[in-house]
Amino acid sequence: MPDRDVKTIKDQIFFQYAKIIAKASLWYTDWTEAKKKAYWFIKNKFRELQNWTISWSDITREDWQFVGSPQECIYCWSHTDLEKEHIVPKSLHINDRCKTCPTIQGISNQLRACKKCNTSKSDSWLYAYYKKILPDEKKYFDKLPSLLEKKYLKTIYNCHICKWTLDLEKEDINTLDLDL
Repeated sequence: MPDRDVKTIKDQIFFQYAKIIAKASLWYTDWTEAKKKAYWFIKNKFRELQNWTISWSDITREDWQFVGSPQECIYCWSHTDLEKEHIVPKSLHINDRCKTCPTIQGISNQLRACKKCNTSKSDSWLYAYYKKILPDEKKYFDKLPSLLEKKYLKTIYNCHICKWTLDLEKEDINTLDLDL
């Protein structure tokens, strides 16, 4: 169940991003530790993102992190048979522009994955894939590598803008609702 202040898809994206900020800013190794010790910080960053008091960096920052990252699979850390992995499936079809959209087709939507993981993920959405590979993990959506999740959140944010669903309100919104 998401935080009670999460009412829209945009809120859910910002809340997930606030968790990444907290984890990085406060040097926590994972979300569980950050939540126990600094939930107030997460909520504050979430509100600042909602109100545009702060804004996330341009995705170019993550593109540079990707370029400088180790030559390994983002999912299993293998160093062999690496391929380009499209985080948001490049087969996405919100409208006719998706086929040529630089956000979907370009480096901002790519990381490295080994052939086995890339094949396994196929055209799955990121959170659905993590639920599949971590079936016993209740908070699977908090186990994603930060670089992967930041690129995903920024990409999917733009997709929701294009689809006009960013401000969509739902009674039972959850992390999987980021997936179009």
